[in-house]
Amino acid sequence: MYLNKKILVCVTGGIAVYKAVALVSKLSQAGADVKVVMTESAMEFVTPLTFQAMSRNDVFFDTFDEKDSRVIAHIDLADWADLVIVAPATANVIGKVANGISDDMVTTVLLATTAEVWFAPAMNVNMYENKAVIRNIASLAEDGYRFIEPSEGFLACGYVGKGRLEEPEKIVELVEKAFEPKELPLAGKKVVITAGPTRERIDPVRYVSNFSSGKMGYAMAEAAAQLGAETVLVSGPVGLDKPVGVKVINIESAAEMFAAVSAQYEDAAIVIKAAAVADYRPAEIHTQKIKKSDGESVINLARTTDILQTLGERKENQLLVGFAAETENVIENGLSKLKTKNLDFIIVNDVTDPDGGFGNETNVVTLLSKNGTNKPYPAMSKKDLATLLLTAIIEEERIGSTYDR
Repeated sequence: MYLNKKILVCVTGGIAVYKAVALVSKLSQAGADVKVVMTESAMEFVTPLTFQAMSRNDVFFDTFDEKDSRVIAHIDLADWADLVIVAPATANVIGKVANGISDDMVTTVLLATTAEVWFAPAMNVNMYENKAVIRNIASLAEDGYRFIEPSEGFLACGYVGKGRLEEPEKIVELVEKAFEPKELPLAGKKVVITAGPTRERIDPVRYVSNFSSGKMGYAMAEAAAQLGAETVLVSGPVGLDKPVGVKVINIESAAEMFAAVSAQYEDAAIVIKAAAVADYRPAEIHTQKIKKSDGESVINLARTTDILQTLGERKENQLLVGFAAETENVIENGLSKLKTKNLDFIIVNDVTDPDGGFGNETNVVTLLSKNGTNKPYPAMSKKDLATLLLTAIIEEERIGSTYDR
């Protein structure tokens, strides 16, 4: 494989620096454009000239040494990289990044980059098993950093155990695998998703609505696009940014949402109705503001169209997925809706759960299917949850072979 990527290798101070030289060499031989940043401690083991020769690029080690006056070096390097590898990653650099410390060239780059960062630890086995180091690694992993586990064997300090920097050949293999073209399971498929609340006007200044933020639906749309789908998001009024690669149709009322979804339905492979659509609308919309008066005021309500049930009645080849926000008998109510609305899947959640519900960044749900699936998902970010849910749905239905639309 020709690795046509920009890879930044951050080298910190440990005896395993000699393996970092081999890593830079092998990455360059694989076709990568490699640049190196070193700490002062790393330069006690190997000179920058060695890495310059292996990478055929300037080596960076001084935050205040600006080689190109047109850019700020550490920001330019942070923006340049497709992937950052810290090898060897000492307990010191792991601890600094875990706690947001940036006091040299390596750590300033690591805190400034938005590229994926891999740590390849190398240290004494007792250091690697120290509770503080374990805590820092866990913290970084939770933040999305990836770790290349060290191997076991004879260490430079004389100990035998886990702490050896993974072999350069293995790291290159992992890099190549990470950049392999991935088959997108929803490529060529049209996915229609609804999100957010609807607003049903009472008069020019008032409306009936609900607390839906649209975050779950937007996360589902983003995940569908990342899985290769032609994604159409029919959105009620929310304060969220448009997901990348998604066509957004903005609506206000339940009637507008029904019309928008109906127009997209025929050639859709999957329809996911995550919106919280108003069940009722004012029977009369006043053209002028209703004035305040003494005593009670009654607003007559009329039923809106049950969009999901109507889609279920019209379903041909489409895969139809519903959401159900419940406050009691969550599974029972979900199974009932799954059947009565002719759905393939329904995702149910208890909106009274402090980790789920409207407006939260996290959600707790259960995926139910007509095939008997009953899979609960613990509290996690709505973005991560969306990817897991779509992946589970795709795997169960084998979209690529079952749905030709």
